[in-house]
Amino acid sequence: MPSKRNIENLEALTAALKGAAGSFFVVNYQGLEAGPTGKLRKAVREKGGEMIVAKNTLIRKAIRDLGLPEVDGLSGPSAVVVFSDPAAVAKALKEFAKTNDKGIPVLKAGVLSGQALTGQQVEALADLPSQKELQAELVGVLSATMSNFVGVLGAKAQELVGILEAQVQKLEAA
Repeated sequence: MPSKRNIENLEALTAALKGAAGSFFVVNYQGLEAGPTGKLRKAVREKGGEMIVAKNTLIRKAIRDLGLPEVDGLSGPSAVVVFSDPAAVAKALKEFAKTNDKGIPVLKAGVLSGQALTGQQVEALADLPSQKELQAELVGVLSATMSNFVGVLGAKAQELVGILEAQVQKLEAA
């Protein structure tokens, strides 16, 4: 019979995964002391994520209950990281790993929009621009296109004015 604590942890984990639309990363945080673990949690929280430490059996059960694909790497100490912007959180995890000698946290696996990811794929996500950066880039491309269009229209209007002025001068001369 499962303990009350495990049932509560499973319910909380399932709710967190459901709230994140089933997208999450699994990381190994073993080897970090309390202070650095708090800093890691803060770095993830600043990027719109949350780090949840749970037993692997509870993580597997929550994944199964939600109908998500199984992930590799659920051995040893694991933490689930849920997020709203995958690239920003993956970047925060990767940058934090660079700040310590042990390279912790280690990105084990993940699920993004119903697709299972390996640790290497999660690291590749960290190299992508964040969602806000991509949106800003898109706005820049669209505004440049519109600006060019307005410039072309303005040039054609100016050309028409020039032709009309030439015609007026020709008629006045005659």
